[in-house]
Amino acid sequence: MSLPIVHHPDYQAPLRPGHRFPMSKYGYLRKALTARGLMQPGSWVAPAAATAATISLAHDAGYVSRAFSLTLSDQEMRAIGLPRTERVIRRARLASAGTVLAARLAMAEGIACNTAGGSHHAGLLGGAGFCTFNDVAVAARALLSTGVVQRVLIFDCDVHQGDGTAEIFADEPAVITVSIHSERNYPSEKKSSDIDVGLADGVTDDDYLRVLEDTLRRALELGPFDIAFYNAGVDVHAEDRLGRLALSTDGVRARDRRVIEGLRGAGLPLACAIGGGYHDDPQHVAERHAILFEEAARRAMTSPSSRGEG
Repeated sequence: MSLPIVHHPDYQAPLRPGHRFPMSKYGYLRKALTARGLMQPGSWVAPAAATAATISLAHDAGYVSRAFSLTLSDQEMRAIGLPRTERVIRRARLASAGTVLAARLAMAEGIACNTAGGSHHAGLLGGAGFCTFNDVAVAARALLSTGVVQRVLIFDCDVHQGDGTAEIFADEPAVITVSIHSERNYPSEKKSSDIDVGLADGVTDDDYLRVLEDTLRRALELGPFDIAFYNAGVDVHAEDRLGRLALSTDGVRARDRRVIEGLRGAGLPLACAIGGGYHDDPQHVAERHAILFEEAARRAMTSPSSRGEG
C-alpha cells in the first residue's frame, strides 16, 4: 500500500521576516515529498479545520475560545511566540485536524503521516514554544471520546520535552506519554511523562539509538495499546539551531526506522507528526523531515493494511 499523507497548504502562515520559527519548511517539505514521488496530485488528503469543541477535548475551553476570537492576552501570545492573526490560528486548527485525520487513517491502513503537528508544548491552559494547540493530545482525546480506542501510546522524540502532552495526560491512565529529549534544553521546567529520558548535551548516534531501543521496550511493556503517536522532531540533528544533541542525518533515519519498526512490529496503528526542526535554511529542515515519510512509506509498502497486523 502507499503511505497515507495528510497535508494542507495553509499549514504555512505568514510571519515577519527573520522570525525564529521556520514557517516556510512546510512548503519545502511538500516539494521534497513531491520530488520523492510521495505526494503526487491526488495522493494526499487535506483536513478541514478543527472545531473549538474538538480542540477543547484537550485544552481549557476558555483558552480555546480566546484563541479562536483572537483575544488571547499579550502574555499568552508571548508564551506561544507567534503573532495573533487569523492565519496562525487557522494553521493550528488545521494541524490539529490533520493529526486527527492521520490517526483515523492509521487505524484503517496501519500507518499515516501528517506534514505538520507535534505541537507538544501546548498544555491544558495555554500554548507555549511555537505551539498553539497540542494536535497529538487533541487526536488522542478525539479517538478516546468516541470509543474508537481504549489505550494510547504517545512516543515523543523531539529534542524538547513534551511537557504540554505530559501535563494534559497527567491524570489519564488511558494514555501513556514517553519523551526522549535533551535534558538541558527548553522547557526549563519539565513536566512528568510516564517515561522521561533526559539526555546530556552532545549525545551522538550510537548512544542515542541504544537509549531509544531500551525506551521502546519499556514503553511497549506498559501496553497493550490500540494506537501509537510518534513525534519525529528533527531538532535532534547536530546542525539544528535549537537542539543540543548531535545526531547525524543517518542517525535521524535510523531513529525513525527503529521507532516505526518497533511500534508497527508490535501491531500498533501508527500516526506520525513531524515535530520541530530549526535551521537558517528551512529547506535543510524540510529534507530532514522528509526522512520520516521515506521510512514510513518503506514500512507501508511491506505491511498489510488491516488494523492490528504488523
